[in-house]
Amino acid sequence: QVELVESGGGQVQPGGSLRLSCAAPVTMFNINVMGWCRQAPGKERELVADISSGGSTNYADSVKGRFTISRENAKKTVYLQMDNLKPEDTAKYYCEIKTTLGVRYWGQGTQVTVSS
Repeated sequence: QVELVESGGGQVQPGGSLRLSCAAPVTMFNINVMGWCRQAPGKERELVADISSGGSTNYADSVKGRFTISRENAKKTVYLQMDNLKPEDTAKYYCEIKTTLGVRYWGQGTQVTVSS
């Protein structure tokens, strides 16, 4: 069982910012891709952004230019800086980690609500 510790969700007004973080166990040495997915009520889970061990990033079109993903390999932590948030960004955000063996792990999720 791998526990991913997420933090940083909350409620913000449109145009505001939030920063999510997700830490994997420090003993986990086979991390490859780290990223974030989100799921809004009644919708399928979708990839928001991910980042490879080499630093290559990938973003959903809907968040390009507004969200920035980064990672600290020594801390086994991935971050998602979310700026200029919109009501349609409201969802539960899940940290996702893919190992070098292709195994995926997800966090419990953190709620992000964008509302005036």
